[in-house]
Amino acid sequence: MNGKETIIAMIPARIGSTRLPMKNLALINKEPLISYAIKAAKASGVFDRIIINADDKIFGDIAGRYGVEFYHRPVELGSSSTKSDDVVYDFIKKNPGDIVCWVNPTSPLQTGEEIKNVVTHFQKESLDSLITVMNQQVHANFNGKPLNYKTNELFAQTQDLMPVELFVYSIMMWRTSLFTKIYDRQGHAFFIGRVGFYPVSRLSSIIIKRKEDLKLAEFILNSLTDGSADKLEYDPIAGRS
Repeated sequence: MNGKETIIAMIPARIGSTRLPMKNLALINKEPLISYAIKAAKASGVFDRIIINADDKIFGDIAGRYGVEFYHRPVELGSSSTKSDDVVYDFIKKNPGDIVCWVNPTSPLQTGEEIKNVVTHFQKESLDSLITVMNQQVHANFNGKPLNYKTNELFAQTQDLMPVELFVYSIMMWRTSLFTKIYDRQGHAFFIGRVGFYPVSRLSSIIIKRKEDLKLAEFILNSLTDGSADKLEYDPIAGRS
């Protein structure tokens, strides 16, 4: 399925959420948000194990419902101030494998096919760490200064701009041996060894943080299901040209 390397999908979940209470259990089309990550991970066909990594036993019931494994992480790794490096390190120590892939439930529109493409890219390029991004061709500033355009020349067209890479976090991956080695040495290990950034689709970049994001994702899913997302209509006056 994926060669000699063991690849584990880790789907992180917390029962608490500051902006959207019990976010991962909120329903989209009558299914919990986290279920979309589970189904996409399964559909990708690239994982040896798929494990929900959560701070509450209630997610064990969700794991059972959707036919995946459950890891009940320590309570101290379930607070809003917990660092992602610590969560990954703890998971790797308790669930050994060659590669761990963080499949983020906050990106419910990411498909199994795209997950497969990300994992394939990680292996093909012999990467040690990877984070998904969205390429945006927009005029961007950093700290009040132009990032990808100049102010002393004609205003650049957006299609001519160097894209800025915005982190999406829908997928994050690491080679576990190097992650643990670096973490043990310096206490953090997100960007290790050969680092890669993989551009994902606009749909995958829709991240669920608030109630409005849930409703947007549900609307898009319904439009994709009924085919209306593919329809493009124009004002009748366009026919006169």
